[in-house]
Order: sequence, then structure tokens, then C-alpha cells
Amino acid sequence: MEPLLQEYQRHLQGERGLAPATVRNYLDDLKPFWEYLSNEGIGPDDDLVKVKEFLLRNGEQAVPQEYRRLILSYMNWLMSARSTNPGKRNQTQGHARASAVRNLASLRSFFRFLIGRGAMPAAPLWTRGSTTMRGLLPKRGQRLPQVLYHQEAKALMEQPQSSPSETRAEPLLLRDAALLELLYGSGLRLSEVEGLDLHDMDLVSRTVRVMGKGNKERSVPVGRPSAEALRQYLDVGRPRLASSRPTQALFLNRDGGRLSKRSVELLVQRYAIRAGLVHGVHTHTLRHSFATHLLDGGADIRVVQELLGHASPTTTQIYTHVSPAQSRKVYLAAHPRATQDEGEK
Repeated sequence: MEPLLQEYQRHLQGERGLAPATVRNYLDDLKPFWEYLSNEGIGPDDDLVKVKEFLLRNGEQAVPQEYRRLILSYMNWLMSARSTNPGKRNQTQGHARASAVRNLASLRSFFRFLIGRGAMPAAPLWTRGSTTMRGLLPKRGQRLPQVLYHQEAKALMEQPQSSPSETRAEPLLLRDAALLELLYGSGLRLSEVEGLDLHDMDLVSRTVRVMGKGNKERSVPVGRPSAEALRQYLDVGRPRLASSRPTQALFLNRDGGRLSKRSVELLVQRYAIRAGLVHGVHTHTLRHSFATHLLDGGADIRVVQELLGHASPTTTQIYTHVSPAQSRKVYLAAHPRATQDEGEK
């Protein structure tokens, strides 16, 4: 099994061009499946030949039904409460529906790879867009992303410079202000911000070059407040944070190294609390707010898709929920009696 997993990892990295973090997620999502197989009598020292023999036990014509039984059994096991240490109090709850859907998507990717290598028998339900596979997915309700109001976003952006009780050194405050502006003003992912280098910024054209998921590069506009905050940071803050060992990283920590993802998350949460935003605000909250505020302002969803770096427009459609501000704006602009004075009745 281990050589196949190593080959699968190379396939994800080389042939599909996925980022290291995405590859790691794909492999981690397979771990519950190995646990499930172990419960079914296939241990870590076995290979997948036993699974193949199980699927073919009633002949090739029965393989689709056997796959269906396997997936349903695995999904039922995955989503039910179970104990990883029988006889002990330590118990793990079953996966939530959203987590189970993601795990099944990773399993589909792995089985397509195995079928392509001849390690597993083929079946129609593994093809893309299979209606059979869609029927096996556990149903899940769509949750709207958390979004800040305009005034909340403004208050958050102002925190590094406006809080009278702030004790952080000026270079850190300049860095934090630039970072917050870029997260909200350009809608970047946490991994994209963490990976930015100096040569990715162009303050003349006010654009930032971003390496997104699947090693796909895109150019994203930078607003005037973001550009000004970045200019202040690059001119005054970053030189004072830089160490004797130079680095091309755009955002530096207090020791002169690249600012980590964890540090970015913590500083966003820190300033959110100072701004009075008590309901968990994360870097992705700023990305959600970026997209929603663009659509509220009349941006085309295809433009928002391009700015966010989404491969499919269906991913962007989560942001098309109508906000109260947008519904009122459309009503006032479109309905003939929306602005009629009382005296005109």
C-alpha cells in the first residue's frame, strides 16, 4: 500500500499540480478509510489486493453494486459515533456531513488514480459527474459564509493605527495595517498572503501577483488604502524588521523571518477583538467580506470569480446571497413606487 500512496502523492504534485498543503489534505482525508479497512480485517501491512478481490468476488458485472455497498458502509461508519480505544472512555464523534463529503471526494480522487493504474476494477460511478455517486453523498445544508458589515470592516482596518492602548512597536503596527488591508482589500487566501515575496508587489500599477491553488497564478488589484499602507510598511516598517539574513518574504516577523500562517490568524483575531467583533473573525472572514461587498456594489460574478481565483463559478455562487443592503438598493432603484412621496398618492 505504501508504494501506491507514494506514487499517488507524486501524481497529485506532478500531474495535477496541487499545492503541498492541498496534497497533504488529500492524503490526510484517506486516513479514516484505512481505519475503516482495519476494522474490516484489512490491516496496515496488507495491500489493496484484498479490496480488489472483495469487489470482484461476484464477478465483474457485480463490481458497481459492490462499490456502492463499500461506499455506503464506509459513509455510515464515518458519520457514526465510534471509539478508537475500545474499553476506554476516550471516544471520538463521527464526522460531520461536510467533513464526510470532503473525505468521499478525496476517496474518489484516490480510486480514480488506482483505476487508471489498473490496481482496481473500473465502474461508472467513479466517472466525473456520476449521478450514482451524487446519490451516495450525505446531504448537507448550505451555510452562508460569515461576512462583516462595511462599518465593521472599516473598524477592523483602523485598529493598528487608532487604538490608544496599543503597545506594539511601530514596525509591527505598520506591518499589521498593510496585512489587514491586503486581506480585505484584495480578498487573498491565508496561504497566498503568507507566500508573498517582495517582487510580487507592484505599487506603481497597484497589483499583487498571487500563486493560488493548483499553482495557478493571477494578478489582483490593490486598492488605494492598501497601497498606501503597504508603501508605509515597505519604506519604514519592513527595513526595521529585517535581520542580517535577508529574505524576499513580504511580511516579516519580529525576528526578520517570514510571518507564519498561524501568526497571521492570531493577529487578525487580536485586532477583531479590539474592534469589538466578538464573533470569531478569521482571515477567511475578510475574504468572504471582500467578495460579498464587491457583489453588493454591482460587480459581475465572473469578475469576482477571477479575483478570488476560483476554478469554477459554482464555488463563487455561495456569495450571491442577497444582503439587506443590496436588496434595498435594488428595490429603490427598480420599483416605480419605491421612492414615491406620501403627497403623490
